[in-house]
Amino acid sequence: MTREEKLNIIDYLKTKLAESNNIYLTDASGLNAETTSKLRRECFKANIKLEVVKNTLLLKAMESSEIDFGDLPSVLTGNTAMMFSESGNAPAKLIKEFRKKSDKPILKGAYIEQSVYLGDDQVASLVNIKSKDELIGELITLLQSPIKNIVSSLKSSGDTLASIIKTLSEKKENDN
Repeated sequence: MTREEKLNIIDYLKTKLAESNNIYLTDASGLNAETTSKLRRECFKANIKLEVVKNTLLLKAMESSEIDFGDLPSVLTGNTAMMFSESGNAPAKLIKEFRKKSDKPILKGAYIEQSVYLGDDQVASLVNIKSKDELIGELITLLQSPIKNIVSSLKSSGDTLASIIKTLSEKKENDN
């Protein structure tokens, strides 16, 4: 690989790092071609971009980036595959599900919304992280709850009032 090709890859990786809020670094080495293809298909279905990278080039991209990756560069050993996703927990869910049938990929580390997670033991924690859409959905539900209670109260009050008026009018008719 020429120096110019390396610089182009570093620039590309630097751009990907800047554009992504959710980055997972994994080790998928040792997977056979069939299993690797399955992993790539599952990533595609889950809207996760999977790229195998050279550690030295990724390290240079991280060092030249304006983002503070904390101790994440320390996991750049052996084979490294990067997973990019819009959702912070999607790659963790995919890894957890995929490992029911295979022992890889192994999570080396992750950068999720400015937080760094190191080690494969973090997969369970990362699965439970709520995505932006999930948080917005919960917020909307919380905001709707008081409104629904008010509407329900008004409706039941209206029903009660209508029932009282009907009873009074029937009583008046019976009295005549």
